[in-house]
Amino acid sequence: MKATELRTMDAEAIQAKVREWEEQEFRQRCEKKVGTLENTNQIRETRRNIARALTILREKTHAASQP
Repeated sequence: MKATELRTMDAEAIQAKVREWEEQEFRQRCEKKVGTLENTNQIRETRRNIARALTILREKTHAASQP
């Protein structure tokens, strides 16, 4: 997901998306261990999506806390 798409979402929606991606990353890591994951680059993309979303979430909370 692109950063511009995340910036249009509210904080609760971003948190929900992060939880969804964390669950997805867990499943992908399990599939990798078992050997059923076809594209191992998916783990990397998911991890980066989580980091991107958390960064934008922190920006939003920081901007809201400043007067």
